[in-house]
Amino acid sequence: MKKAAVIIAMLFMGMSYAQEVKQIPQISLSGVGEIKVVPDQASIMATVETKGNNAKDVKKENDKQMEAVLKMIKRMNLAPADYRTQRVSLNPIFDYEKKKTTYKATQTVEILLKDLSKYDELMEGLVDQGINRIDNVVFQSSKVAQYQSDARKMAMKDAKLKAEDYVSVLGQKVGKAMTITDNSQNYQPQPVYARMKTMAMDESATTRETLAEGEITITANVSVSFILE
Repeated sequence: MKKAAVIIAMLFMGMSYAQEVKQIPQISLSGVGEIKVVPDQASIMATVETKGNNAKDVKKENDKQMEAVLKMIKRMNLAPADYRTQRVSLNPIFDYEKKKTTYKATQTVEILLKDLSKYDELMEGLVDQGINRIDNVVFQSSKVAQYQSDARKMAMKDAKLKAEDYVSVLGQKVGKAMTITDNSQNYQPQPVYARMKTMAMDESATTRETLAEGEITITANVSVSFILE
């Protein structure tokens, strides 16, 4: 009997508490900030690939070509921190039809080019010195952190402006933000997969421009709940 009385008392207390809790008027919506910038640098992945019947000879030839590539990069006065060997491999390849084993050696160098005016010169030099595979080229911005911050601020302003539009017809005002959720995707510059091609020079041409880097779009998305006053 006492237990039933306690349960009933707790129910009444819960109902009284629920009645006392007031709903806070609020509005929830999303905001978007978008910034388009011209990239000022490029990340290039370039590979020397050699094949042959003798593993030692294949590796030796691969090393020789990569050495020439690195010397060319140094002549372009790139900072030592802006290029590095990324992958080195020497693998046997067995041909089941011919019952014969050949070997393939590869070395990949990753280059961060901070001066895009040197892009054509660098790409031609890579090919001339033995690079036979450009894996990808990624155009990016050295100020991406700053642009991401600016995009987030724009997204918040966009969210508040939308909220003010909605409540303006209700005679209310937008108050403090209750919750903020960042829905932005981590910025990842998109690679441009390059095709190797013959770099023939027109005898009448003095300069060539083969680079069209376009624009990078940096986007921020937020969800915000504002108190209505």
